[in-house]
Amino acid sequence: METTLTTIDNTIQLLGRPQLPRQTAAKLALMIVALVVVGWTSPSNLCAAELRAGAAKVDIADKDAGPVSDPPYVKALVITDGTTTAVIATVDAVAIGEIGSIRNDYLAKVRTQLQKDLGIVPANVLINASHCHAKVCADIEDRTVQAVKAAFQKLEPVTVGAGRGLENRIMENRRLKLKNGREADVRHAYSMPPDAEVAEVGPVDPEIGILRLDRKNGHPLAIVYNFAMHPIQGVPSGGNTADVTGFASQVIEDSFGEGTVALFLQGCGGDINPVQYKAVNHPRDAEPLGNLLGLSTMKAAKKIHPSDKAEFRVINETLQLPRADLAERIAAQQAQQLTLLQSLKGTSLNLKTFMPLVVNGHLSESFPSYYSHRYLHDRKLGRTDFDRLDAENRAHVEAYLKNIYVMEELTRLQTNLNLLQKHQAQNIAAGKRTIDVEVAGVRLGDFVLVTFPGELTVRIGLNIKKASPHPFTFVAGYTNGYIYYAPTAEQLLNVGNAQEDSDCILAPEWQALYETKVAELLKKL
Repeated sequence: METTLTTIDNTIQLLGRPQLPRQTAAKLALMIVALVVVGWTSPSNLCAAELRAGAAKVDIADKDAGPVSDPPYVKALVITDGTTTAVIATVDAVAIGEIGSIRNDYLAKVRTQLQKDLGIVPANVLINASHCHAKVCADIEDRTVQAVKAAFQKLEPVTVGAGRGLENRIMENRRLKLKNGREADVRHAYSMPPDAEVAEVGPVDPEIGILRLDRKNGHPLAIVYNFAMHPIQGVPSGGNTADVTGFASQVIEDSFGEGTVALFLQGCGGDINPVQYKAVNHPRDAEPLGNLLGLSTMKAAKKIHPSDKAEFRVINETLQLPRADLAERIAAQQAQQLTLLQSLKGTSLNLKTFMPLVVNGHLSESFPSYYSHRYLHDRKLGRTDFDRLDAENRAHVEAYLKNIYVMEELTRLQTNLNLLQKHQAQNIAAGKRTIDVEVAGVRLGDFVLVTFPGELTVRIGLNIKKASPHPFTFVAGYTNGYIYYAPTAEQLLNVGNAQEDSDCILAPEWQALYETKVAELLKKL
């Protein structure tokens, strides 16, 4: 009798789709259970869940913020097996709260509305920010709900497949290991260290994680792809743009056509820049990079053969992480700042006299001050006036350059010191030494995803993938909130010389705690 009641309940859930009234579903369920009682079929056959999904997108460009090059979108994928319903939404924005124009209450408001209107459990709503710097509309909450509702109304049976692609031409690790043991990073906020001081660079993750959901006719309903890179290249016009990943998604959608929706999940891109991010000799243009990423994703997605047998699980847990006490690091930065300031020396030159001396010295190292014949003439007469002048000028140039390098280092130090002081104030104002974060895990067939609400650096993702028991494991940072950068414990020893280790509220112990929690989630998935 207990088995029969369970079968009735499960069958009602499976039949209770939005277009089928619950009373009708209940009658059908009772008829089917009668077949079970007389032995014509079995509960296991009746309760095999059919996976259904729907996808939609809504333009979220702020039309009052200037010209739009290519519009940012909120995109939603709704997945259900009749028992569990989940949402994977992607937003072409810098973050889910805290920075940018999306407010801190955005996630809670969207979840509350979706639970009220669609009955979706808040913990099963995952929203990822691409981290592009697009300007989004003020009613972003309403448009997110609109996208999810549109996807929900389009639910249809799907098959599911996982795969991976490769793209290594469009990004680079922005952290530079210097010969003095410190690390700097490549930003527009300050100048680069001299080439002669750079010893090596960090790794990248060229893997594209792909989830393909097909309609029953074999045509893709949605392509979800995960990749690690800051999409912050911009466009030559300076217009509002969804940047590299916006162009990549457009390539995928245009290629597959017939309403396919491409959803980009930002990975562990905290320390990954677009290539030639600081180029000054040609306009920065995200479109060629996006085209490469889109084509590589599409090429891999076409090799995936979806199946109608797919495990579907969603886990959402809270993890308590330690906040950093940045007082010692701030004091060390201030001491270094004073040392650098005191190292500045007076020089005979200013910018006006420095520039022609540098140019002439590079044009003719042996005869920088005049034509060669005058040097040769004086030397024949035993005079070395020009040689002495050149030696004096070289010394002045060298002294001026030393001051320039010190000033460039001071700009890096001051920018990162400001970040340390900001986060120290935040951590003190929090009133506790820990912060609670959401860590979610999703399994859909062979595709396994774990999340984090901060800017994970690439080594974190590489570690998790290597240790995972699932061959198609991918990591999405920037999901369900924003807590700034999350660099490795080793990177946090860099004492504020790069953005990732300065723009961070976490203590070094966070990494082990997070990777341990992820390992637990992966076992459950």
